[in-house]
Amino acid sequence: MNASRWNCIFVLLLLTLLGVGPMPITSLVGIYVVIARPRWFRELVRRVYDE
Repeated sequence: MNASRWNCIFVLLLLTLLGVGPMPITSLVGIYVVIARPRWFRELVRRVYDE
């Protein structure tokens, strides 16, 4: 596993812990990624699947 995958796992675990509260942070991040299509997300996906 490369560093990008480990970073993704860490961030997803952090978002899971934060999602327990009253506001679904993971859903808001997902909506932002779908609507804004940020460059950092595209690069992250490229690095994760680059192996």
